[in-house]
Amino acid sequence: MTASPDRGHDGSPSPDGRSGEYPSGPHETKAQWRSAILRARRAVSPAVHAAEADALAVAAAGIVAAGKTVCAYVPVGTEPGSPSLLTALAHAGATVLLPVVRDLGPLYWGRFTGLDSLTDAPRGLREPTGDLLPPDAIATASLVLLPALAVDRRGVRLGRGAGYYDRSLELARGRLIAVVRDCEIVPLLPAQAHDRPVGWALSPNGGLTQLRTE
Repeated sequence: MTASPDRGHDGSPSPDGRSGEYPSGPHETKAQWRSAILRARRAVSPAVHAAEADALAVAAAGIVAAGKTVCAYVPVGTEPGSPSLLTALAHAGATVLLPVVRDLGPLYWGRFTGLDSLTDAPRGLREPTGDLLPPDAIATASLVLLPALAVDRRGVRLGRGAGYYDRSLELARGRLIAVVRDCEIVPLLPAQAHDRPVGWALSPNGGLTQLRTE
């Protein structure tokens, strides 16, 4: 699915939802980081969210090659981006696969065939209808766009904690890219042994940023 110092002295979020009160380093828990980032995201105005979503769609379309497969996801709620990102990828000529949650194992996948092919799913998510592809379909993707709450300069990605992507990324072969707001690229996050590092971040104004050598 961010560490920038734009909060007032009273601790209130700035209009664009950036926060100067994110945890200062890896000694705080992942739960503390998640709470701070989600609070900041809720403070982002609809206008800023929409503008950043448009910028992310343009940035995503610019990094995909026609004829390639991309694993992505449907942004929901306060997550950066919007379903227009998927349309942009498809218009750029990519085959877009979206995750489908079926059990506690790795994610399954379904092909994105248009916004009208999406249906409501548990946990407030949106999923594609149509044929279900096995978890190892992620290995066909040259790019894997990942939801993240934040990512650090080492490539440590902070997710929601459910572990679906941790179990799925073991099967991935393509470039791993965390999709975040610009202020959610931070110096250092807490990490655990099972965390799969990512090599890149995609943000509205920063575009594609390399985090580590893959």
